[in-house]
Amino acid sequence: MGILSFGAQPMPVGLDIGTDHVRAAQLKTSGAGLALAAYGMVGMPLGAVVEGEIVDTEAVSAAIRELWRHSGVKGKDVSIGVSNQKVVVRLIDLPFMERTELEGAIQYQAQDYIPIPVEDAILDFQIIGDYMTPADEHMMEVLLVAAQRDMITSAVSAVEGAGLRLAHIDVTSFAIVRALLGTGETFLPGEEEAAGEAVAIIHVSSGITNIAVVEKGVPRFTRVSSIAGNQFTQAIANVLNLTFDEAEELKIRAGLPDFDGAQDDALEDQSVQVARDALEREVNKFIAEVRRSLDYYLTQATQIRTIKKIYMTGSGAQLNHMASYLEKGLQAQVILSDPSATIDVTGSLEAAFMADRMGSAPAVGLAMGGAR
Repeated sequence: MGILSFGAQPMPVGLDIGTDHVRAAQLKTSGAGLALAAYGMVGMPLGAVVEGEIVDTEAVSAAIRELWRHSGVKGKDVSIGVSNQKVVVRLIDLPFMERTELEGAIQYQAQDYIPIPVEDAILDFQIIGDYMTPADEHMMEVLLVAAQRDMITSAVSAVEGAGLRLAHIDVTSFAIVRALLGTGETFLPGEEEAAGEAVAIIHVSSGITNIAVVEKGVPRFTRVSSIAGNQFTQAIANVLNLTFDEAEELKIRAGLPDFDGAQDDALEDQSVQVARDALEREVNKFIAEVRRSLDYYLTQATQIRTIKKIYMTGSGAQLNHMASYLEKGLQAQVILSDPSATIDVTGSLEAAFMADRMGSAPAVGLAMGGAR
């Protein structure tokens, strides 16, 4: 396995380096499950991380050092996630071969499936399974991950600049799936998938949105969109000539219009109405983007015909009435989700974690990857 490994070193801290915040989650074993041992977040300087990619390593290192001072996290080994346009995830079919043979062959096979020159990429893979074709060919399904080397180098520099050791790099969308749906042999413990169905995961952060589709316990499709919480805020700022912070406050206060038409009279002023109109336009763009992604997956899938359930999380998912808009636009059940269902959170950490539970999935999922 390369640096983008699907396994992990024992119990590293999950470190989520986001556009607006950097978060850390540390887990410990608790009976048959996992419990939160430490959690924290601090703000990220504006422009240090853009659309999921680190562009100012020194600023990111400084934010991580501040996080370690204030979060109660112990240890220096960390697991980070990568999620941007320089990460490619592909499910590919190859003639069956043993794992050791595939490790050598993947360098030559990968260029047929990724838009990154293979010499500029760091590659990793996971064997999903094998099958026989009608012509009795023995084939295998392989989940291929390719990340552009310069992007990984920046992430490594930021972590090491904070005095930490990089134990593991994961794909952020895989970590989010893990945080919401568990770490069993399938990602859906205790839940039987109906024939011909898959579930989707949507994580709306401030800077990017991660979209994933899980089929038979395996994340088989991922996509990153730049339509996210900050774009919603900026739309309000533009139309009302507000600062970003003013627009953010108004976004939270106004929310989307209620489908039933039952609005709070105390909020009914012109600026709120204008903000809601701007939000509605942006969210409709967002829904169209998600629909294109899910439709693309369904056109490629051989057995999956529909996606009827969507788990939505992320700080941007808390926008009032957003889940209702997605349900109507995507014709699927939308469930607001957070990792509190998969890990034990009690004691002095509970208040801080629950206040940020919708934004916590990447950090928790990264820590869970190390605990497996």
